[in-house]
Amino acid sequence: MAERDLTVLFLAHRRELEVYLARQVQCRDTVADLLQETFARVAQRGVGPGVNNARAYLYRTARNLVIDHVRREERRQTRPLPPAMLADLPDSAVPADRAFEARQGLERLSAAMKELPQRTQEVFQLNRVEGLTYGEVAEHLGISESSVQKHLARALLHAMQCLKSL
Repeated sequence: MAERDLTVLFLAHRRELEVYLARQVQCRDTVADLLQETFARVAQRGVGPGVNNARAYLYRTARNLVIDHVRREERRQTRPLPPAMLADLPDSAVPADRAFEARQGLERLSAAMKELPQRTQEVFQLNRVEGLTYGEVAEHLGISESSVQKHLARALLHAMQCLKSL
């Protein structure tokens, strides 16, 4: 869109669009931001030849921006809960004894993995920790998928045996 055309559009519709936006949102700063964003989008996209009514196009753009703004604000808001409801919420903290047991289990698993050959450790790390598929692991390490499966089976069997013995 030509700068001159945008200036004419801005001068012709800025005030009425500002009033429209002020009715939609109560914050003057937000109105100013939305107004600026409306014209920025029109400048960026332009009012193409298929648009017969530039004023309607401006209003549609502004309305879409208001809808986006309201949705963002709704997601961002937290609503206070009555104290009675807070008491009913389950405690999501892990008890200290379970956290300690989990930490010990991870240390045992780590020690068990260090007993394996380097290639088996790499396969386990890439597949189970980093989440790569068998094919991705095979490609990354330059081995076949069958080899990946064998290394992984060896690692899992060894880990289960080590954890069972404890």
